[in-house]
Amino acid sequence: MSGKLYGVGLGPGDPDLMTLRAARLIEGAGVVAYPALAGGSSFARSIAADLIAPGAQEIVMDVPMTVERGPAQEAYDKGATQIAAALDAGQDVVCLCEGDPFFYGSFMYLFARLSNRYDVEVVPGVTSVSACSARAGRPLVARNERLTVLPGPLPEAELRDRIDGAEAVAIMKIGRHMAKVRGVFDDLGLSDKAMYVARVGLKDEVVCTLADAPDVAPYFSMILLNKGDDPWL
Repeated sequence: MSGKLYGVGLGPGDPDLMTLRAARLIEGAGVVAYPALAGGSSFARSIAADLIAPGAQEIVMDVPMTVERGPAQEAYDKGATQIAAALDAGQDVVCLCEGDPFFYGSFMYLFARLSNRYDVEVVPGVTSVSACSARAGRPLVARNERLTVLPGPLPEAELRDRIDGAEAVAIMKIGRHMAKVRGVFDDLGLSDKAMYVARVGLKDEVVCTLADAPDVAPYFSMILLNKGDDPWL
């Protein structure tokens, strides 16, 4: 019989934010797969490092961070082939995914390639949106409000229109788009009200208003805004 594939959400970075289900699966895994920056380290593995058994087989998927989708798709093709080989040999595979597997998560690309042939279970994780909201002390939404989640790479005009029309908003994947995103918030007069959170739960975490945020932001950073006045009261 084929093995089972688990797509395990690790949360935003702090190992303490992993679920018990995730931790138990990783501890018992004979085969662990995870993405890594091409030629670099794996943030996903670093979160789960203390739980991976010394003798576990590790499948590393080197995923290049490029605008072109082709190289990344090739990396997931190769990773899916390696995972399939382990599954065909009757081994269960635990695939590590930062945050939640189906919320901008890398595991969804493996799911698309393998779920029609193998038994796959997705283990949800704490999203970075939830973690950033908690660390900033700012509830995301209340009552009938709507939350809009936007990626930082969107064109400036689209960002402005969507932020302007939103009740509450989370901007993800800031990184090299910080100047553009900050400019939009400045133009809308919202920088003092928005919160900036970078590398949530890690040693170099930053939490402040967007107006006080540094000019350079890491990829793992986020801006949160609720336009209401204490809407949770």
